Amino acid sequence: MRLSRFIQAAASAAAVIVAFAAPIQASAQNVICYNCPPEWADWATQIKTIKEKTGITVPPDNKNSGQALAQMLAEKASPVADFTYVGVTFGIEAKKQDIITPYKPAGWSEVPAGLKDPEGYWTTIHSGTMGLMVNVDALKGKPVPHSWQDLLKPEYKGLIGYLDPASAFVGYVGAVAVNQALGGTLDNFTPGINFFKTLQKNQPIVPKQTSYARLLSGEIPILFGYDFDAYRAKYKDHANVAFIIPSEGSVTVPYVVSLVKNGPNQANAKKVLDFLLSNEGQAIWANAYLRPVRASAISKEAQARFLPASDYARSKAVDYGKMAEVQRQFSERYLAEVK
Repeated sequence: MRLSRFIQAAASAAAVIVAFAAPIQASAQNVICYNCPPEWADWATQIKTIKEKTGITVPPDNKNSGQALAQMLAEKASPVADFTYVGVTFGIEAKKQDIITPYKPAGWSEVPAGLKDPEGYWTTIHSGTMGLMVNVDALKGKPVPHSWQDLLKPEYKGLIGYLDPASAFVGYVGAVAVNQALGGTLDNFTPGINFFKTLQKNQPIVPKQTSYARLLSGEIPILFGYDFDAYRAKYKDHANVAFIIPSEGSVTVPYVVSLVKNGPNQANAKKVLDFLLSNEGQAIWANAYLRPVRASAISKEAQARFLPASDYARSKAVDYGKMAEVQRQFSERYLAEVK
């Protein structure tokens, strides 16, 4: 199976990361994760707690899902990573590419059937709902947008950002959300492609890496992103950030972890995956405003900070296997028609 263009593009970015990153010293107590960014989903707290509870060091890693997959493919003959954390479609693709290996962490039996590979190749640890993160102060009096179509208004020129959907999983999720909301399907991305083509008139900012800090600073006042990052901005960083689930609808997707096939430190990597599904590990996600896969880990305090259930009713699940299957076709269309 040939590499898709989104993987090829990610590989170039991954090569740059590798070229300029400080080398990680091999150690029995080091477990290498691909795509565990400290500013994303509060991996900073998760990594710190793993160290405190297990003695295992997980160095932070700022790849995105596409870059992680590309790097694992490049290193297939001699893996560097021990485990990876990616959007679900990348987990499905990693299984197809034979670069991950089955493992059922402690607590695996409590994960709903639709949120794990039946053989244990990938396991959901939390999910995210796509929407608009809005730095209200940075809008400088302009109205908060409440729909995807609102973003096409000239008043938002230069104020909108979304991660590159041909590389970053969150970018692809945003594209799927827009497409589904505007009448498309996983077999028909034309509504979504047309939206992004029209959006180019508003000169959107399209980074490849997580852009949470750029939202907080106001550099990107409106950013396609997940509920958990918006709640973190509002409740932890005390920014005037609103989270909007657009009126036309959106999607909710899982994020998964996998053990890398032939990774150099599988024994300790298994301990890390066990911790991520433990009560304590799941509570860290919940306290970071994510929806952990084990719902019992959500405290009433954390639940109270989410939007009402009536808002979440606009966000739907999709066929994640199909979403993975058509990702390459979407990426090729986006690169050809939008970029």
